[in-house]
Amino acid sequence: MTYRHSRGRVCRSLLRLSALTLACGMLGGTAWAQTALPADQDAIEWHQPAQPMGNAITALALRTGLQIGVDADAVRGKQAPALEGRLTARQALLALLEGSGLEAVRGSSGSYTIRPATPAPVRANPTTGEEAAGGSLPTVTVAAGRDTVTEGTGSFTTDSPIRTAAGLPLTLRETPQSVTVITRQRMDDQGISQVSDVLRRTPGISFVQNGNSGSDSNSVYSRGFMVENFQIDGIPQAGTASGSWLQQTGDLAPYDRVEVVRGATGLLNGVGTPAATINLVRKRPTAEFQANASISAGSWNYYRGEVDIGGPINESGTVRGRIVAAVQDNESWIDRYKEQKQIFYGIVEADLTPATRLTAGVNIQQHDSDSSARSGLPLFFSDGSLANFDRSANAAASWAHSYQDQSQYFLAVDHRFDNGWTAHAAFNRSERAYDDVIGYAARGYVNRTTGAGLSLWPTRWNSEPVQNAADFHATGPFELFGRRHDLVLGYNISRTVDRPPSYTNWYIPGYDSSIPNFYLWNGDYPAEPFNPQTGTNETATNQSGAYATVRLRPTDALSVILGARVSDWSERKRSIPFSGKATFSSRSENGVVTPYAGVVYDLTDHWSVYTSYTDIFKPQTSKDLSGNTLDPLEGKAYEAGVKGSFYEDQLNVSAAVFQTDQDNLAVALPGQFAPDGSAAYRAARGTRSRGYELEAAGELMRDWQIGAGFSRSVARDADGVRLNTQVPGQLFRLFTTYRIASIGNGLTVGGGVNWQSETYSSNLGPSGKARFTQPSYGTLDLMARYQINKQLSMSVSLNNVFDKTYYTSTTSSFYGAPRNVQVTLRGTF
Repeated sequence: MTYRHSRGRVCRSLLRLSALTLACGMLGGTAWAQTALPADQDAIEWHQPAQPMGNAITALALRTGLQIGVDADAVRGKQAPALEGRLTARQALLALLEGSGLEAVRGSSGSYTIRPATPAPVRANPTTGEEAAGGSLPTVTVAAGRDTVTEGTGSFTTDSPIRTAAGLPLTLRETPQSVTVITRQRMDDQGISQVSDVLRRTPGISFVQNGNSGSDSNSVYSRGFMVENFQIDGIPQAGTASGSWLQQTGDLAPYDRVEVVRGATGLLNGVGTPAATINLVRKRPTAEFQANASISAGSWNYYRGEVDIGGPINESGTVRGRIVAAVQDNESWIDRYKEQKQIFYGIVEADLTPATRLTAGVNIQQHDSDSSARSGLPLFFSDGSLANFDRSANAAASWAHSYQDQSQYFLAVDHRFDNGWTAHAAFNRSERAYDDVIGYAARGYVNRTTGAGLSLWPTRWNSEPVQNAADFHATGPFELFGRRHDLVLGYNISRTVDRPPSYTNWYIPGYDSSIPNFYLWNGDYPAEPFNPQTGTNETATNQSGAYATVRLRPTDALSVILGARVSDWSERKRSIPFSGKATFSSRSENGVVTPYAGVVYDLTDHWSVYTSYTDIFKPQTSKDLSGNTLDPLEGKAYEAGVKGSFYEDQLNVSAAVFQTDQDNLAVALPGQFAPDGSAAYRAARGTRSRGYELEAAGELMRDWQIGAGFSRSVARDADGVRLNTQVPGQLFRLFTTYRIASIGNGLTVGGGVNWQSETYSSNLGPSGKARFTQPSYGTLDLMARYQINKQLSMSVSLNNVFDKTYYTSTTSSFYGAPRNVQVTLRGTF
């Protein structure tokens, strides 16, 4: 197999950006804004049918007592959707007006006027403090269609439903699991542009970094276990095709938010660990023209540019588009390490009918890194003492590199029926191309005096895996025993094909990989080895499943959520060496049933208690020391907790306790490898993880946002021995901002703390008996943003303020980033 790295695809796409920008700049369109309304009353149960808009508004006013003035000409001929579920007056009014081209304007007396939406002089921006006409709160721009969005809200949480946990559209309080939403506002405030950086700052999530970006040795953990379930717009992403790429080198420019559901989510994913599911939700086209651009510069020659343009494509606004592009070039505190990134994202939405929408788009990301390593240098000298290398030391050879391309093409159709039901069909194709030429100093230990004793570990991995995935589901209300309930029926299917070549690798005949004196080494020698291809491997993985979830409402305060999934999974492998006999293997699991149950009880209008249960099932690819694949992971997960929502769901708080029981858990064997060179694992039986989590996110008071969480979890085997000790058992995450409106056009200041407890690994060093411990530590980040005028702002982020030195790995000398600064200039039009 000959691999050719397609380095020019993104570049060619970006060259078209200027033409696309000009085209979008010529678009007009009517504003599609809705004024954010204050809290009117507590939530009530709605079963209002679809009907003419005038009738619907009259019915709402009679039931809630709101004074609403309506222009008869403005609502004539418009149809309002059905209202279902528990909604406040504000939420109900917004739901009626969604997509109608109307807006609600609040007067000083508390009454509202319904009128045609008019172009706003300035797009709603929570950082500017711009007041809505006739009201006292900033305007919220809502994306066209029927989607949850967080950009433009200025919030660190969402009051809109999400589907990641059970397939039903449930608010955070209605979901019987721990859920965190990292909103667009929070990502922008923290200067976060990479998926890995979001994961480092998410409550209950630990990012264990053993090597540079793109390395397969980096892992994400939650509740003591590795996170392997990644989704984009709710469609599961296979590890070789997309999942591992997302956590390593994925860029956030195309995404509106990141949803993290902690615990098992086998109902929608089919297979997976009980750690968490991470769902990245794409940005949607906007119904009115908008554009923003930013340039950033920072420590270690960091430079980044980004542009985001969207709006209607035709005069009526029934076709809308959006393009996002970004380029990034940076060095690092690690000697010789460099990165380049290019991102292009385009999406188009078309209203085929007032109730049917077609969506299509593409997302292309390219990430190149030079002098990259899978780990840091050894932790110990040859005499067994701690090596304590400098933070800037690089274990990689100068010729080592990692080139990764990811292209995704997606298509979706949504239809809303008059009875309140919706249908969704989506297709996603992921094409990943990667080429990792690896050479890093991982063999042996440095002699403290002479610098000898260390050698490179050379190898090469490259492939072009492809995943085709589809998801179909229908959601809506039904009546039973005189009450309204909710149901979702769905089916998803995926096929992933990977054909990587095999190479000599690891111990290449005749190649001298030794480094005579590490103290004089600059990465230039030994030279890149001749590593010929020796054959081809092929893996085809098929997964499908049908699922159903129902939310029964025996009373207004009680929700019972029941669901099940029936899954089929198969994997076929073929190894074809250039010399010798080909080998074949296959595994399959059919008719695996994954049940799910949850109960939510509303104690008051603001507090609820919940409990949930689900099964765990996951075929594994990890191998033991003999090269045998471990048996499927099986287990059960339990969770219980309390949730609260305040200020019209602008502040969400939660507390949860959980327990997870598993068999055949893959536990890494540090420094040991399977015959093919991959990391070796052992299967642990009778494992149990227990812990608790606390979280708060949203608006504490006007202009004050917070996102905070504390988690504790410990996993042990049947003998009580702690597992995955390289993962912290306790995590504390905090980030908060406050806008001081009285300073100029508005000054926002903020800060964050990331703290974790002690981690360690055993059976290390020349003796194979040493233990390395990273003590507990915390880092402080600060930020400030000044609104220069309505269109222009400048922000500064200072990370690791006290320049804390710490290891991000307990198996090699890989350090976290030293103190660094980033400055961003952003324009919004």
